[in-house]
Amino acid sequence: MKRIYIVLIVLIGITVSCTEKYEDFNTDQKNPTEVPGDYLFANAQKALGDQVASANVNLNILKLVSQYWTETTYTDESNYDIINRTIPDLVFRTYYRDILNDLRDAKKAITAEEVAGEDAINAKANRLQIIELVEIYCWNELVDYFGNIPYTQALDINNISPAYDDALTIYKDLISRLDAAVAGLDAGFGSFGSNDLYMGGDVSLWIKFGNSMKIKLAINLSDVDATYAGTVIKNAEAGAFAPGEICEIVYPGGANSNQIYVDLVQSGRHDFVPANTIVDIMNTLNDPRRPAYFTLYEGAYIGGIYGESNNFSSYSHIADAIQEPDYPMTLLDGTETAFYLAEAAARGFDVAGTAESYYNSAVSSSFLFWGLSQSDADGYLANPDVAYSAADWKELIGTQAWLAYYVRGMQGWTSWRRLDFPVLNLPPAPETEDGQVPKRFTYPINEQTLNATNYYQAADAIGPLGDVMHQKLFWDKF
Repeated sequence: MKRIYIVLIVLIGITVSCTEKYEDFNTDQKNPTEVPGDYLFANAQKALGDQVASANVNLNILKLVSQYWTETTYTDESNYDIINRTIPDLVFRTYYRDILNDLRDAKKAITAEEVAGEDAINAKANRLQIIELVEIYCWNELVDYFGNIPYTQALDINNISPAYDDALTIYKDLISRLDAAVAGLDAGFGSFGSNDLYMGGDVSLWIKFGNSMKIKLAINLSDVDATYAGTVIKNAEAGAFAPGEICEIVYPGGANSNQIYVDLVQSGRHDFVPANTIVDIMNTLNDPRRPAYFTLYEGAYIGGIYGESNNFSSYSHIADAIQEPDYPMTLLDGTETAFYLAEAAARGFDVAGTAESYYNSAVSSSFLFWGLSQSDADGYLANPDVAYSAADWKELIGTQAWLAYYVRGMQGWTSWRRLDFPVLNLPPAPETEDGQVPKRFTYPINEQTLNATNYYQAADAIGPLGDVMHQKLFWDKF
């Protein structure tokens, strides 16, 4: 009996000891449950930059869809097979789970911070508005991929079957949110400092970013509601990015390398070469940017045949500088804004300059960005096939904007969808239902099973063709 009592006493002692240290045993000291809002914001910026930069065929095939690059051995994605690798599902997951969720949590964490003093209070307000701007950028990307998407009911952990919102309604709501965010920013105070991976905490640049985003969204509405689009652009123009101003993520290299480097170099694979689509157009125009875009092959710039199987060793390659681990990735800049303003002027909107002046500024800005000189740009603009002509504004602006956006797949694809230039090649075995270049991505397969009611409603609402790749988005009228 005495022996039994001793055993019980030992067990009780162990139990009490464990209970006293219970929280220590059940707390992961290396992975805190509460993460500072600044870190969540930086993590979301990194995830967004990586998605934009990525050439991973599971995550981002827009450099292929835009026909900047084509594939070598495997040709599924350059023939628009987005189903085999469930690419729409992975795009949805990346934006909603990895980026927008972090931005939402960053907002919550920063909102809950207790701060005192004018500087701290205003810096907190700036941080919240900057998060709002990055969030708007992500929503815009999702709409431009798919059309109608879960928006007002999205990111609610208690609602696993969110309804899809009308894409035009989302666009106009995003512009209203941009108005509020820009108005809420005060350049006289700080923000994230070095935790801002895009602008280094420069609030004045974020204000310009917000105004440039208004122009970006409004130009897509030009054929939907020209009066509204023109008003938005007119009011935003003076405060937008000028040529040379930029929002970009600068990669330090190492574990935080540009995803192009990760996918093209670190992987040890040779899956991509420049597409003959862009190489041939630049050759025809004798474009001086070619050395910044491509390498020479046997003394010439030769692109792989778009959509075909191409021998990696028999064509030009992507320029070495673009494959460096610290190559920056642009999200929005003054070049893009100038092209939008050129288009706005060509459409007859009330903007400060002429279509030709903005067009020339945009082309010159692109040349300077890619390391060339103003004299190089001037010579190029003197080429009769490049010089601005009001009669051919869609072809000229469409082609030159598409060329300037090289490696920025979404911008190139969206510009082409809106302006229908340049003329893209058709691959040999396109997976699109009409055999043409995709106009949108179909909805994720998971949505058909996990959110079926809302999926089928969205598929009916997206347009008369339904949930197919050749159904144009609401802003793609022509």
